[in-house]
Amino acid sequence: MSEATFRQPAVTDGKTLWQMATDSQVLDVNTSYAYLLWCRDFAQTSIIAEIDGVTAGFITGYLRPDAPGTLMVWQVAVGADFQQRGLAASMLDELATRCGVEEVETTVTDDNAPSNRLFTRFAERHEAQMTRTALFTPEMYPDAHDTEFLYRIGPLNRGSNISMPELATAGSR
Repeated sequence: MSEATFRQPAVTDGKTLWQMATDSQVLDVNTSYAYLLWCRDFAQTSIIAEIDGVTAGFITGYLRPDAPGTLMVWQVAVGADFQQRGLAASMLDELATRCGVEEVETTVTDDNAPSNRLFTRFAERHEAQMTRTALFTPEMYPDAHDTEFLYRIGPLNRGSNISMPELATAGSR
């Protein structure tokens, strides 16, 4: 299996991102229209990973209007055939570097162990402080939804001693 390549999404990727989010069975799936808009309006702060010409994963994000040095990560998805290889970590590191941000934020529910681990390890790799506080609690939602905890990670260390995650090959799951 080839190494992952990273690129910005294009509007034509909206359908694929929506399908990956749906197939994940863990992400809150937005309307297909939202993914098209995301690929148009937030392409510079989002990333797609491709392996052997196949979309293997994506991260959608945006710069906070009131804190332009902060990347808010909206969704992270890795296709079923590409999981357990460090792809999410590689995409997150690449996106933070491309955006040149000092801080990363995201929200994660308690039951999402892979995302909790992803962002904790990201903070460790970048020698950054991480705080975790309840942001959106169940009574704030119009439907049943668990508490979303805000992770604030920063300032990010841009030093050359940061060890980037290695992508595993197909045979090393």
